[in-house]
Amino acid sequence: MAGRFCRTSADGERMKERNELVNRVEQTIRERGLVQSASCVLLMVSGGSDSTALAYVAAELRSRGVVGQLAMLHVNHMIRGEASDADQAFVQGLASALDIPLTVCAVDIPGKVAQTGGNLEATARKERYHAAFDALESLCEQAGCPQEAGRIFTAHTQDDRVENFYMRSIVGTGPGGFRSMRYANGLVTRPLLDVSRESLRGFIQSREAQGQAVAKDRAGALWREDATNAHIDRFRAFVRHEIIPLTKQRNPQLLDTLCRTMNLIADEDDLLDEEAGQLEHDLVTWLQPTASPDAGTPAIGCLDTATASQALGAQCPDQFAGSPGCLIAPPFAQVPLALRRRVALRVLQSLLGEDARIETATVEAVLAGFSGEGPVSGYTANIQGDLALSANKRGLLIEPMASYRARRKKKN
Repeated sequence: MAGRFCRTSADGERMKERNELVNRVEQTIRERGLVQSASCVLLMVSGGSDSTALAYVAAELRSRGVVGQLAMLHVNHMIRGEASDADQAFVQGLASALDIPLTVCAVDIPGKVAQTGGNLEATARKERYHAAFDALESLCEQAGCPQEAGRIFTAHTQDDRVENFYMRSIVGTGPGGFRSMRYANGLVTRPLLDVSRESLRGFIQSREAQGQAVAKDRAGALWREDATNAHIDRFRAFVRHEIIPLTKQRNPQLLDTLCRTMNLIADEDDLLDEEAGQLEHDLVTWLQPTASPDAGTPAIGCLDTATASQALGAQCPDQFAGSPGCLIAPPFAQVPLALRRRVALRVLQSLLGEDARIETATVEAVLAGFSGEGPVSGYTANIQGDLALSANKRGLLIEPMASYRARRKKKN
């Protein structure tokens, strides 16, 4: 009929698929307790298909009352020249189309890497999350929302999780590594971990097909493609374009299957980690309070100078009392190996920082300070981060090498 819009069966099918995807994301949020309905949410949006879809999905969740006030953050890393500027322009158009406030942050990552000699991707990630926490603080302040109730949404998907699994399978991983990504890590949450990249792209395309507001770049693309993602000399791209397509030939439902498996691993990992946290609390005494990698872990006690001196079997230098370090008590030797390894990893992560990659040899060096009977008296080692290990009958001490040398010098 002229002058009237007739919805086709294809339109209805697209609408159904769109609703199913949003429903699945909402289910993930509710089942995992990722966010409260009144919470402020900052969306990290690069302009790629995943983060573009995240913005559209979050806008629908806002209309359902699943999330509170939204804002977007785009970090221009200044790595790809004009392409980076085009990414920024696209995200600005996306924010405008969805009526979501946008913060843009430009960081000269190549310049920072040239100065520090760091890894490009690691530096970009670090700067991106620094900007995200600053933007979340600003959003919560403006909205009158407690910052601890605010959340940062990232656009990691099933695909990212499976890619991580295979990458870790190739190079090796430590305790909990095969759970891959967590749904939540402090204020950072990943609501798209139960949906695939393909379904998100279909979601964006269905919006355009149904005449809903979408952003496009100058070439008319519905999202921005990073050309470097196709370079298989990069590890993740190699896994994405070479390994996963082969495994999908054997199992087309690979993403769902492997993510279910990783969730089973995660359930067991959570149980073991909870036990390790209790053991850390009972057996590890800090020389000064140290931030735990898990935000929910309670503060652990600290040794004063007198107690430290008793534990060390020597007078503790004044400068030592303020140094980061800890004493692991003798009963640690009777703890099952799997839990000892986890406790050692937690302690080292606290000492070296949340972003530090703890080497397997470092964990094993801590374990070597104990035999089946107790601490190995006289054992010493220099480990990652220029930390010193030294054991006697009172336990295993982990301290900065400078503190160890100062103490030995004073004793002699």
